[in-house]
Amino acid sequence: MALQLSVAARNGRLDAIETEGGASAILKIRTGAQPADCAAADTGTVLATMNLPADYMAAAAAGAKAKSGTWQETAADAAGTAAHFRLYKSDGVTCFLQGSVGQGSGDLSLDNVVIAVDQVVTITAFELTDGNA
Repeated sequence: MALQLSVAARNGRLDAIETEGGASAILKIRTGAQPADCAAADTGTVLATMNLPADYMAAAAAGAKAKSGTWQETAADAAGTAAHFRLYKSDGVTCFLQGSVGQGSGDLSLDNVVIAVDQVVTITAFELTDGNA
């Protein structure tokens, strides 16, 4: 038998992720394979670094939580193909969430995964969904 949580419990878990990350989290889009977990060292080249809005995620509802505001970098740091992302606390060092990147796919969706230096990079979709429904 699988565990089942109420919608309120699922929403609470999702909102706790943003609380853990704190206000003004930093998103780094990187090349290469994503590390095994957030405790592992960074991998790949940083293509874009974004200072996210102070309230970067909408309140969880119905077991899902979507990005809030505009997530955009006006000038990419390096050229390459985006493969994964990491979200860091405002210190830019402490990773609290990571995942895959795609164009219309992946855990985080970009307008274009092939990035050139100084290119505008826009996140088109990002949503967390809690299981155990």
